[in-house]
Amino acid sequence: MNHIAALAGRSPTPWPRKRSGGAAAPRSRSLLLCMASLLAVLAFFYFSYARVSTSLLRGSLEAAAPRPSRCEPRVRALGQRFLSYVPHSGFSNQLSEFKNAIVAAAVLNRTLVVPPVLDHHAVALGSCPKFRVLDGGEIRLAVWESAVELLRTGRYVSMADIIDISSLVSSSMIRTIDFRVFASIWCGVNIDLACNNGATGESPLFASLKQCGSFLSGFSGNVDECLYSVDEDCRSTVWTYQNGNDGELDSFQPDEQLKRKKKLTYVRRRRDLYKALGPGSQADSATLLAFGSLFTSAYKGSQLYFDIHEAPKDQRIQSIIEKIEFLPFVPQILSAGKEFALTTIKAPFVCAQLRLLDGQFKNHWKTTFLTLKEKVESLRQNGPLPIHIFVMTDLPEGNWSKTYLGDLAGDVDNFKLHFLQEEDELVIRTAKELANGGHGLRVGFVPNSFARMDKLKKQCAPRKLADVLLYIEEVICSCASLGFVGTAGSTIAESIESMRKHDVCSS
Repeated sequence: MNHIAALAGRSPTPWPRKRSGGAAAPRSRSLLLCMASLLAVLAFFYFSYARVSTSLLRGSLEAAAPRPSRCEPRVRALGQRFLSYVPHSGFSNQLSEFKNAIVAAAVLNRTLVVPPVLDHHAVALGSCPKFRVLDGGEIRLAVWESAVELLRTGRYVSMADIIDISSLVSSSMIRTIDFRVFASIWCGVNIDLACNNGATGESPLFASLKQCGSFLSGFSGNVDECLYSVDEDCRSTVWTYQNGNDGELDSFQPDEQLKRKKKLTYVRRRRDLYKALGPGSQADSATLLAFGSLFTSAYKGSQLYFDIHEAPKDQRIQSIIEKIEFLPFVPQILSAGKEFALTTIKAPFVCAQLRLLDGQFKNHWKTTFLTLKEKVESLRQNGPLPIHIFVMTDLPEGNWSKTYLGDLAGDVDNFKLHFLQEEDELVIRTAKELANGGHGLRVGFVPNSFARMDKLKKQCAPRKLADVLLYIEEVICSCASLGFVGTAGSTIAESIESMRKHDVCSS
């Protein structure tokens, strides 16, 4: 302000004066001085108004989204410390993250916030090997908004609605809380209204949820004893536990060419999860510990982010790791898959899981079909005909012509193909049973003060049936007594192999 006042009092640089003398010159100088003074006064009021307006606007925004010094009393009163993370990409990747989150929550003695199952690739992390991923705050907010959208459109399905974790929770191996219960308490809103009214994102309810999501994503920074956001990601960190290599460089680092091309400064270190975020750390006092992605995979002899696959020095954690090696689907899905195998196929069969259209797989049709052809020819030479084949593929049937699938479908004397579709009665019936089952809201921590559970179960039951086709197909493939042919590198194939290893079909 003083700076502007000083400018107003300063004499302006005079315009060039006329060289012709006379009485007009003094009058011109006076007129110019008056005009300059008027402009200076107008400038003073303009900049003063702009500065005051900006200050008021900033103040109103801060009032709308305050940065709390601690958690709301209702949150602190729960007596729980929570851990959240963000699922992303396809279902198999989301399940892998869920398992890692269970381990992390157990190591850090926290209650795990169980998220929804997101639509396939609704949120993508990016590429860890190329050091090009979303920052923690960005991906946390993207997942939060996706979860709220699932609530708004009546398509919300919890991971615990699909994967059976009841034995883990009932045995107190882990503690969990459903995201809907967690958000209701933490954000102070009636999630059951969000599930039922179909309001737009501009409504006050959704505005409150968005504001709460922004805070929990860490955009306001960490808040002592309330929120700690874990912003270390796969570009800088590999989480370990009791490996004795805390702080050491990981074997996988960005190569020099990538560093120069992308101007990277990242150095990947192996860090002990318990030492970094457990007792005695700044993070330990926070009511909520918010991770970003917890997805990991093997790459160049290392794990991209999470490398806790055994804990021989901690029997409790070791038991949990062994328990979650295989997490089954809920009973309704298992029953549906077995029913199809027994009552529709009604014969020994081989399963072919052919991923042909997504990502890297669209470039490997020849290899994928060759593996299946070798398996089928072996069966044709040694077994009774026709050979029953259950086909699980993302290639629409209308596009099977001029492919090996088309050849199999046309040879009705030697092969009988079976497949399942979204509109089949079995799929629709199973989706309805899942909606009525509400497993996600029946397991986990619910505070005694939370009086809306019955209403939440009723209002948040999906209005649109969940897409359960993939899960039923995986169970059917686990029942294939003549063998299984999966697409190399597919996480879906890995999931089916795990189910077959644990003999799900006969259990």
